[in-house]
Amino acid sequence: MSVEDAKALDVGRMTELFKAHLNPGQLHFMKLLGFHRVKVERAEGMYYIDQNGRKILDFFGGFGSLAFGHNHPRILEARRRFQEEKRHEIAIAFMSQYAATLAHNLAQCSPGDLDMVFLGSSGSEVMEAAVKLAERAAGPKRPKIVYAENSFHGKTKGVLAVTDGKLYRGEFRLTDNTVRVPFGDSEAVENAFRTDPEIGAIVLETIQGGGGIIEADPAFWPALRVLCDRYGVIWVADEVQCGYGRTGRFYAFEHYGVVPDITALAKSLGTGKAAIGAMIARRDIYMRAYGTPKTAMIHAMATFGGTGEACITAIEGLNVLYDEALMENAETIGAYLIERLNALKEKYPRIIKDVRGRGCMVGLEFQDFSQTLPAVLRPMVAMLDDKLKGSLSGFVGALLLRDYDILVAFTEYNRNVIRLEPPLIVGREHVDTFADALDSLLSRGVVSIVRDFVKSQMD
Repeated sequence: MSVEDAKALDVGRMTELFKAHLNPGQLHFMKLLGFHRVKVERAEGMYYIDQNGRKILDFFGGFGSLAFGHNHPRILEARRRFQEEKRHEIAIAFMSQYAATLAHNLAQCSPGDLDMVFLGSSGSEVMEAAVKLAERAAGPKRPKIVYAENSFHGKTKGVLAVTDGKLYRGEFRLTDNTVRVPFGDSEAVENAFRTDPEIGAIVLETIQGGGGIIEADPAFWPALRVLCDRYGVIWVADEVQCGYGRTGRFYAFEHYGVVPDITALAKSLGTGKAAIGAMIARRDIYMRAYGTPKTAMIHAMATFGGTGEACITAIEGLNVLYDEALMENAETIGAYLIERLNALKEKYPRIIKDVRGRGCMVGLEFQDFSQTLPAVLRPMVAMLDDKLKGSLSGFVGALLLRDYDILVAFTEYNRNVIRLEPPLIVGREHVDTFADALDSLLSRGVVSIVRDFVKSQMD
């Protein structure tokens, strides 16, 4: 099949090929949500455009990968020039001016002495690099790593050991040098540090994405910095999803006036057009691990780490992020989104349980199913709440797409949560479109929402 053949596929043939060669089980969930009916033909700004010319408002944002929306013109132009000039891609034998410039820019964007950069192709890869750096810098006598409940750091085998999800961990045999603590609990962290001298590192998302958009108490982060300094533990901040301006600061940890020892970015670093991630570390930590000719190649960039076009894409993206004040927009419009959602929570308290988040990283949590029903029915249905978790959020997400042309996302661990991570170019008008649609949908009532969802499965 050619590129032109691929472009010409209809939804039916796409479904056949997906089922035959990609992921039949995933197709099951796509069908439940109605996502399998969509063939995206184009994407621009805040919208997907499907095979029927329908514009779909993107409040999913590729799990935070689309800070600039779809096909930002400046980024397309930078990539076009790079290709036309036949610039080089793989820079393994020679130094890369593009990788060097991107590393410089990331160091300039990073606070404190975070200035040593490793470039990879994904969030999992750069988190692997971060964990390996922390373990090596801590030394062989301190190999243990603390991680948090409901954490998500990737699906590759190394970081899977610090990812707290039974589904993802499956029955893989993982490293056993890990210690699990509640997220945001400084007493539990201190107890672990004090009682186990083999602990050398702690790995935490600044905001837990897969956990349901969960923030720690603001006092936790300064306390963590003090504890890490006191016990000589290396702090790795996973900013793959919450970083890159999404919360209104370049890094989410900047809201708390602290700086970790190692951090990691990915997702929007590639602007939605390139697969690239970055680990950024303090120089003394990096040099402790890889600072001699003998140790320098232990974890050097892989073949596709820092490829030319990926780097220039990320370079242009960083400039757009600042030139267009997208972090400030994320903070302002994110606050407006939360304001609109809180108003809906007050209007529909039996349906919406919580609204939380910061900037353009927002969680909308629905009540357990039994709590949305008349009081006389609640005791009977409550026994099924665990099995029904995620059903209402799924119904709402499916109907937002079918009836209102809006795409939202979900979270891995708390299935009652809809995850909202719109591009940072989002405007008040987009928030109003989303909030008005959600208001219209919830006004139907839960019984009608269930009925309409069931009907959609028969269409």
